Amino acid sequence: MSKEATSQEILDLVCEICGDDCVYDELDLDLFEEGLFDSLAAIEFLVEVEERFGVSIAPTELERQEMNTPQKIVDRIMERL
Repeated sequence: MSKEATSQEILDLVCEICGDDCVYDELDLDLFEEGLFDSLAAIEFLVEVEERFGVSIAPTELERQEMNTPQKIVDRIMERL
């Protein structure tokens, strides 16, 4: 899978978890501040990432500010692929 396709699939997953298409247009949107992500959503997201991409990230492994925007999420996952 290409880097672009993988990035798009990650964004699709973020959109699915938070339930808002704005993640495609506002890559620097703070998902927690906007109420689109919370602790439970973040854990659900990490479980899905492991299932879909084989990338395991423990909830305690990263600080919230390292994965609080769609762009940061894509970057962190891509670093581990």
